[in-house]
Amino acid sequence: MAFERFWHKSYVPGVPNEIEIEKITMPDILTRSSRKFSNHTAFIYMGKKITFYDLEKMVNRFTRALIDLGVKKGDNVGMLLPNIPQIIIADHAAYRIGAVTAMNNPLYTERELEYQLNDADVSVLVTLDLLLPRALKIKGNTRIEKIITCHISDFLPFPKKQLFPFVKKDMYRKIEPQENVYQFMDLLKNYADDSLENQAGWDDLAALIYTGGTTGVSKGAMLTHANISSVIQQFTAWFPTLNEGEESLLGIYPIFHSAGYSVSQNMTLLKGWTCILIPRPEPAAIIEMLKKYKPSFLPGVPTIYMGLLGNEEFRTMDLSFIKGYFGGAAPLPEDTIRQLNELHGAIINDVYGATENTAFATCTPWGGKVKARTVGVPLPNTDIKIVDLEDGEKELPVGQAGEICIKGPQVMQGYYKKPEETAQSLKNGWFYLGDIGIFDEDGYLSIVDRKKDMIIGSGFNIYPNEIDDILFSHPKILEACVIGVADEYRGETVKAYVVVKPGESLTPEEVIQYCRDHLAAYKVPRMVEFIDVLPKSAIGKILRRELKELDKKKSEA
Repeated sequence: MAFERFWHKSYVPGVPNEIEIEKITMPDILTRSSRKFSNHTAFIYMGKKITFYDLEKMVNRFTRALIDLGVKKGDNVGMLLPNIPQIIIADHAAYRIGAVTAMNNPLYTERELEYQLNDADVSVLVTLDLLLPRALKIKGNTRIEKIITCHISDFLPFPKKQLFPFVKKDMYRKIEPQENVYQFMDLLKNYADDSLENQAGWDDLAALIYTGGTTGVSKGAMLTHANISSVIQQFTAWFPTLNEGEESLLGIYPIFHSAGYSVSQNMTLLKGWTCILIPRPEPAAIIEMLKKYKPSFLPGVPTIYMGLLGNEEFRTMDLSFIKGYFGGAAPLPEDTIRQLNELHGAIINDVYGATENTAFATCTPWGGKVKARTVGVPLPNTDIKIVDLEDGEKELPVGQAGEICIKGPQVMQGYYKKPEETAQSLKNGWFYLGDIGIFDEDGYLSIVDRKKDMIIGSGFNIYPNEIDDILFSHPKILEACVIGVADEYRGETVKAYVVVKPGESLTPEEVIQYCRDHLAAYKVPRMVEFIDVLPKSAIGKILRRELKELDKKKSEA
């Protein structure tokens, strides 16, 4: 069995390498938690507290509303929402019917949305009233029959709710009555809240979560109830010292993304924890929630942590209540880890995975050994192997870099309506991530780079992440990203895009010299371009592919 050589080790005291997965779907998890943690707070949204009991009642109401609108088992219900209570209620109502939630990024353009909603065969869309004009504009080119709108102030407590339309006029839209457009809160009021029978089966499709298109056209990962339930059981088993009904975390990861779908929405429901929803994860909003609610965990991606570390209030506030940080989307730069450790001393849990394996495959051991520049070790019930980049079959030994492959109950069933892409990525139960990784002698995994991002210059394999890390460590650099550009002599050469910290100044020569001091000559960028902001995904991951496209357009122009 892959990874068998490391299985004799106890990474987390008290946690076996394999746990027994309970075959319980999310609707039944919510029902059980609504009884077990009845008056505990499940979610907090801008001061509004929603208990587990109230959440279950609202899900029951909205389930009946969706059934009345014609949604049935197997239908695909589109979600176009940020982190607000309505997305959780709507997702879990769709689960209960046995319908499929198709997640969409609210920041997408009309072109991107039209493609994705069509690809997902969405018939009913739940969205913000702010986005209704966009949805109506593309509706005729999609299969959408009915739209349900909600407003970000729907769950605000008094007096915030009354003041909100005046404070945020540009974000408020009055919805005129029109055919096949329904108000979310009206639907909640019009239906009974008593329990309904759960129609979802363990192996039924539960969600389509899209890959985000960072490697081309976005693809819908087909996640079953088994995938979704298994991954939160695997992940919570990793933290045996944490108590049911007593922990809390900031809901920074967007729920339309796989990490937020698993952590911000579903994981907390299993253990009776509280999630503090943050619709827009800016430093000021995060700091306000930290001061007010003192959560146990602060999840984020490198760009979020760097933004916080650049804020004086964050650097000086008492954060002794934080038990751990979760890093994801990209490896945390060593300098960021060091600063967080020096400031607050909490454990930094680097998490690794992909949409296709419901977000989680590895994590830094909780209460175990922490190793810098790694993403930890495989979670329970998860096998990982490193295979040769050329043939994709030969398993490589410790210390040798190759493509990362994952097998486990959290791995998707395939890409929606894309059998060829599925066959390329799923082979004999193994999901090929397209990332290059390496195991060390203790079984800790390090991510070298994306297979498609690897630069080949003068015959050498150059991994952009390594150079990015060096640039991030420069005291005057806020963010950086390197790409490979065509070079007649070397094949490809390294170009660095750099964002300078406010108030600082740098020259290309200084950047290149800094790299010369820390890197082998063939890895040093030959070109440096300064840029105001780097393109990022919804969760703050720097999008190297978009930077390549931007550079290509500049070259052609």
